[in-house]
Amino acid sequence: MNSVTSSWRQRRQAARTRRAIDEALARSSSPAMRDELLTLASTRSHLRR
Repeated sequence: MNSVTSSWRQRRQAARTRRAIDEALARSSSPAMRDELLTLASTRSHLRR
């Protein structure tokens, strides 16, 4: 049961992170900031695996 809870928490955290990055991308004012956020999102996805 503990591993199920842990997996659920990890999925919820990943979803929150994706939503936060998506919101930041929508608010970004410059292409450079957008690129930085996309780099951050890409790096986080590689670190999670």
